[in-house]
Amino acid sequence: QVQLVESGGGLVQPGGSLRLSCAASGLTFSRYAMSWYRQAPGKERELVATVTNAGSSINYADSVKGRFTISRDNAKNTVYLQMNSLTTEDTAVYYCNVYRSGMPYWGKGTQVTVSS
Repeated sequence: QVQLVESGGGLVQPGGSLRLSCAASGLTFSRYAMSWYRQAPGKERELVATVTNAGSSINYADSVKGRFTISRDNAKNTVYLQMNSLTTEDTAVYYCNVYRSGMPYWGKGTQVTVSS
């Protein structure tokens, strides 16, 4: 079965950086687009960034453009999210996501807290 395991979250000061990782298993990773979502307390889950299977096309939410970078390593079955210039508005649980055969799969998430 598909498993997604996120890591790399934590507490960081405003202006700081974090790099999230998502290790995937149970699927042919290189065939699928991968996404990062986030959900802040009291808010709906929102799409942060998506990278196509070969990494040739990338899209970002307007709120993170110029600060976040999504990338993937198909040899390691891993997708990354480099987050720079973090603000308190970026505080959320970050989830890795893949759609396979029309079904969404999610990791358990990793908490990112931006606070001084």
